Formats: sequence, structure tokens, C-alpha cells
Amino acid sequence: MAKNQLGVLNALDAAKTQWYHFTAIIIAGMGFFTDAYDLFSISLVTRLLGRIYYHVDGAPKPGTLPPNVAAAVNGVAFCGTLTGQLFFGWLGDKMGRKRVYGMTLMMMVVCSIASGLSFGHSAKGVMATLCFFRFWLGFGIGGDYPLSATIMSEYANKKTRGAFVAAVFAMQGFGILAGGIVALITSAAFDHAYKAPTYEENASASTVPQADYVWRIILMFGALPAAMTYYWRMKMPETARYTALVARNAKQAASDMSKVLQVELEADKDDNIITEATSRNSYGLFSREFVRRHGLHLLGTSTTWFLLDISYYSGNLFQKDIFSAIGWLPPAATMNAIHELYLVARAQTLIALCGTIPGYWFTVAFIDRLGRFFIQLMGFFFMTVFMFALAIPYHHWTLRHNRIGFLIMYSLTFFFANFGPNATTFVVPAEIFPARLRSTCHGISAASGKAGAIVGAFGFLYASQSKDPKKTEAGYPPGIGVKNSLILLGCICFVGMLFTLLVPESKGKSLEELSGENDGEIVPVDDEYKATSSSTVPV
Repeated sequence: MAKNQLGVLNALDAAKTQWYHFTAIIIAGMGFFTDAYDLFSISLVTRLLGRIYYHVDGAPKPGTLPPNVAAAVNGVAFCGTLTGQLFFGWLGDKMGRKRVYGMTLMMMVVCSIASGLSFGHSAKGVMATLCFFRFWLGFGIGGDYPLSATIMSEYANKKTRGAFVAAVFAMQGFGILAGGIVALITSAAFDHAYKAPTYEENASASTVPQADYVWRIILMFGALPAAMTYYWRMKMPETARYTALVARNAKQAASDMSKVLQVELEADKDDNIITEATSRNSYGLFSREFVRRHGLHLLGTSTTWFLLDISYYSGNLFQKDIFSAIGWLPPAATMNAIHELYLVARAQTLIALCGTIPGYWFTVAFIDRLGRFFIQLMGFFFMTVFMFALAIPYHHWTLRHNRIGFLIMYSLTFFFANFGPNATTFVVPAEIFPARLRSTCHGISAASGKAGAIVGAFGFLYASQSKDPKKTEAGYPPGIGVKNSLILLGCICFVGMLFTLLVPESKGKSLEELSGENDGEIVPVDDEYKATSSSTVPV
């Protein structure tokens, strides 16, 4: 680490935990609360959509979404998210974190409402408009990943930076829980108000016309938390690291952080310096120097996030199908449409309470003690163990008296995903890359994760189908079954352990030390902060 560094950055690194840290966590975290709510709430209502729009008179089972429609509805938001992560990650380094932050939030608000207002005279029309708005919803959500992580890491001190960034990500758990709770309340209210027989008793009457309002209310509710935080996001100043190291305005950085830290910071005398990288430090993303310094780091953060999300999203999005396979949910024909939604939401809420939320906050508590590397390696290891423990004796777990054991084991896989790579893959890319490329590299890593989520979301729909053609859902070809799908996911988690070896430990170090931005000349400036070379900010 260089002996000299801008005083404002030293002040941020050494700052004691203050109220502004918690304010930043809440403001950035509410974006992730909304992200999780919007991404996972669709899995709650897919069965209801099938009953409403794809009912077939005389069919022995309730209507279900055709395979291509189900894949589109579940996966289109991930396609949008991947695109948004790449685009807004790049834009965050070009235009600044704060300016881009507001764009993503407004897009999430508008598209959440629009998703619930999806219109059409036919099932195809409704599904097409729903997919259109969910793509752009995902596009806005995608921008929230690199920007929230980068802003929180650049605001935090180096002692508790991991916990602060992980706390932002941990709001995802509450978003998943909120999705389940909103679905529980909405479905319970409509089920009580509009009594309906089971599908076996009266197929047509089992789905009341008012059920069409239920899924729309659930999806539109996601706009509320995002809208509530917009004002506070716009009041946040630009991060000092972007202002000083990318925009090259140390005076403005000191002024902004003086208000935030409530201390007097001066950009003159000893602090009247600016770190101007030499030609060796002004490399761009597509340069040999970047590959030499950070190529393996970017490969490590991208591959581990990709592998983690294949496992995490395939299990989380389609856990309702797994619960049905082991009898946790009764056969669809024995319920009416709204009551089925209620039971699916109850199952997701239980998983969130038992495994998802505790895992996130264990990471917050221990990440700055145990380190990112250890937690990620441990998480992948136990995910592998529990996937195999579920898969190998799979028939044992399907027996009625063993179903609680299955639920416990399944919850533990989510616990160690969240007390493990699901949190650390979000934290580390926001720490180890240079400020001028930090948001871009986090966006690339996150987009790799969403590519894994797409593989999980689309692939698991088909892979988890029974080998017996008579037992597959309507319209699906035979798959490899739930047991073999879980074995495959266990193998993927094991490969994730191996790629974790490429990811450096970032605990207790400043961002400039990790990225190598202190490797260069420290140039004092008398009146204005100017670059001594003609190099521009690389893209």
C-alpha cells in the first residue's frame, strides 16, 4: 500500500460505524428487498396463472402453463436482469453511481405496476405483455446489483465493510419473505371472500373470476418499497471514491464526505494531493494489464456466481414442484385455485424463515471475522453435502413420515447458500477491482450469475420432470427426475468450491490496496486537481 492517499479516503477507511452507514444500508437494501420480491413472487403465482388461462374442460388435472410459456414467464426477468447488470454496471462507471441509481429504481416502480396491469383478450396476449414488462423490470433490477454493492463498499470503512455490503444483500431474504406474506394475506382474503369447490368437485368453479386480481395485486405490491426509497436515494451524495479517483475532484469529495461523516475534511496542505496513476495504472478493461492484474479475479468471481445461481435459483424458483414431489403439497386436483396459491406461499415462507434469512445474517455477523474466502468455500462444501444427502436416499425422503426431515435438509441447503457463496459472490466483486472499473466488473460478475439463474430456471423445468412419460406435467417431455437433478446440482456446487480458489481474500484491506490503485505517483496540486498525463478514464 502506498504511503500516501487522499485524506478523504483515509477518513472513510478509518471512520467509526455511524448512523450514515445504517442509513446507506437501508436505502440500498430496500432496492434489494424489491429485487427479491419481484424476482421470486412470480414463482408463487405460476400455478394460478395456469389454472386461470390454460384451463381445459374435462381435463383430469387443473390447467398448467405450457412449457414454453412457463419458461418465458419464469426466465424473462432474468434475461432482463443480465442485460441490465452489464449496461448499468458500465454506465455507473461512466456517469457516476448516484445518477444511474435513480434510473434503475424508477424503472422498477413503473414495471412492477405494469406487470400487474398486463392486458390482452387471450391467454397468449396476457402472457406476452406480462413477459414484456417483466423483462424491463429485470433490466432495472439488474442495475441495482452493481450500483448498490459499489456504493455501499465505497461508503464503508475497511473494518466492517464486508458486513455492511452483506447487510444490503441480506435484504433479499426479507424480500422473499415479504413475497410469501403478501401472497398468504391476499390469497387468504380472497379464499375467504369467494368460496370455491376443489377441482375434483367442480373443475370450472374451482377458479373464481376474482382469482385474476390475486396475482396482479401480488406483483404490483413490489412497486411500493421501491417508490418509498426513491427520495432518499436521490439525497445521497456521490461516493467519494468515484468523485476523487474517477471524476478527479478531490475537493468535491472532501466536501461531500464532510457532511456525511460530520467532520471537517480539507483538500489542501497534506490532503491537497490526488492519486494520479502512471501509465502502468491507467489500463482499461480489455487490456493485457487488466488481464495480468485482475483476469483471474474476474474469472473467479464470474464462475463462482454462475455456478452458485444455477443451484440457488433452480431450487428456489421451483421448490413448489419439489414439495409436490415429496407430498408436502397435496395433489392440485384436491384444492381450488386460490387455496393452492396459499399453500405454495406458506411453503416458501417457511423456507425463508427457517433457512434463507438466518443464513444471510450469519454472513453479516461473521464475514469480517472469518473472511470472504472461508465462508464461500464452507458454503459450497455444505451445499454439496446436503444436495447429495437429499438426492442419494431420495426415496427415503418421499415417505410420508420423513417429510419433515426433507424440509429440514432442504432448508439447510439454503442456509449454507446464504451463509456462503450467495452473499460472498455479491460482496467480493465490489471490493477487489479499481474504482473506475468497479461497477463494470461487478456487473459482469453478476451477469454471469444471472446466466446461471437462466440455466437453472429454464433447465430445471425440464430436468426435474419424471422419467416416466405418464407422470410428467402436461406438455413436458420426460426428464431426469428430481433425484438426478439434485445430484447434478450437488456436482455443480463442488465445482464452485474449486473456482473459489481463484478469489482473493479482501478482509481488512482498503479498496485502493486491493485494487492496486495506490501503485503510482502521488502528485500534489496547488489550486486544482489535474491529471499529469493525457490519459482518460478507460472503458
